[in-house]
Amino acid sequence: MLQIKSLEKHYASTPVFTGVSLEAAPGDFIAILGESGVGKSTLLNCIAGLDEAGGGSVRLDGVDVFQLGEEARARWRREKLGFVFQAFHVLPHLSVSQNVALPLLLLQRPDPARVRHMLAVVGLEGFDDRLPRTLSGGQLQRVAIARALVHKPALLLADEPTGNLDPGTAERVLTLLLEQARAEGAICLLVTHSQAAARRADRALRLTATGFEAVTA
Repeated sequence: MLQIKSLEKHYASTPVFTGVSLEAAPGDFIAILGESGVGKSTLLNCIAGLDEAGGGSVRLDGVDVFQLGEEARARWRREKLGFVFQAFHVLPHLSVSQNVALPLLLLQRPDPARVRHMLAVVGLEGFDDRLPRTLSGGQLQRVAIARALVHKPALLLADEPTGNLDPGTAERVLTLLLEQARAEGAICLLVTHSQAAARRADRALRLTATGFEAVTA
């Protein structure tokens, strides 16, 4: 269970957002929209404990991220979170299978069978030894999705994951992301500008300076 209560963030004396509250259960797929500069990516960074919040709490399965020390917080991220970004962030010198295996290696839980399973799930069976430079944008994002879910995280944070893709590829990647996050039982928070993506979510919320507003179709 994800519980965010009265989260706020300031830069110096300037508020970015205040009063952000949210509850989500495993399998929930939530789209977060908002104007450019409102702080959507900053919100994800706060939820992940990468940025310090100015107030409020983020609890995942009862653990408050802001009560953890730096080392414990890093370990919590490795175990509990998966990330998918617009820019893919696939490591260019590692093969496809090595990229996907990285979260398991960081947890000291190597599992080649799980890596092969995730590659098959995202449609990249047989791509194990390919390098990222040989892949298309859609294929790179599928690698990123497999890597984000390979260690079975409780929470998946996706920041504009289809922003660099053409509409057809974006739709296929979004479907894959949605289906696999649910299949793995992860809570998925998707930051997006896409109304089409928002319509696929269980809930669509608009981030404002004073919290979330529900988005209706």
